[in-house]
Amino acid sequence: MKKLVFSRAQISSGSRGQAAGRRPIREQATGRRPIREQATGRRATYGAPGQIRIIGGVWRSRKLQVVSKPGLRPTPDRVRETLFNWLAPIVSGAYCLDAFAGSGALGFEALSRGAAHVVMVDAAVEVVKLLREQARLLKTDQAEIYHAHAPQQLRVPQKLFDIVFLDPPYNQDLLLPTCFFLEEKNFLAQEAYIYLEAREILQESQLPVGWKIIKSKKAGQVGYHLVKRGN
Repeated sequence: MKKLVFSRAQISSGSRGQAAGRRPIREQATGRRPIREQATGRRATYGAPGQIRIIGGVWRSRKLQVVSKPGLRPTPDRVRETLFNWLAPIVSGAYCLDAFAGSGALGFEALSRGAAHVVMVDAAVEVVKLLREQARLLKTDQAEIYHAHAPQQLRVPQKLFDIVFLDPPYNQDLLLPTCFFLEEKNFLAQEAYIYLEAREILQESQLPVGWKIIKSKKAGQVGYHLVKRGN
């Protein structure tokens, strides 16, 4: 029988990477596969810490716990900073709606910066439970939190909303229908501001009549906009 002889280079090559049917070293060490974080276009990993921080106002640097749930993507710090710079002249004393609250990053940030009241809504029971716990820990009674599928199950507001945050799951086609629902059902103050986050840059022609895009930026593959309703 012919004896097989392998060179050192062949042995080394055959023992690395996927040629030997093994996972790359990085995956072996962490047990995680890289995924694409939708909101920023940057790479992230499963099992990342379930926390975000409030970046301004009276609760600055306070941490919020986040439910580990597919599709839940807290608005990144740099986007929130830009958004609340835009809203700085009007957020104090505002009545706000966060219709797809998720982590609560936008709603609690608004309260931290002086909003009078924020209604937070989410379709996931476990998310609503955690949001209520966060409000308790922050010792605020200015957050109204309830479980509902927006937009159809949104409750008629006690006061018309001055600011609305709309950051729904990208794959459910809820953003524009929610815009039209809020307009048609009279949820908005005469002069209201609506934050929209989408997988693409939106055009003003897609929005209800009388809505004007006054600020627009892009972060990674995501477009985010501030829209004004009224004069």
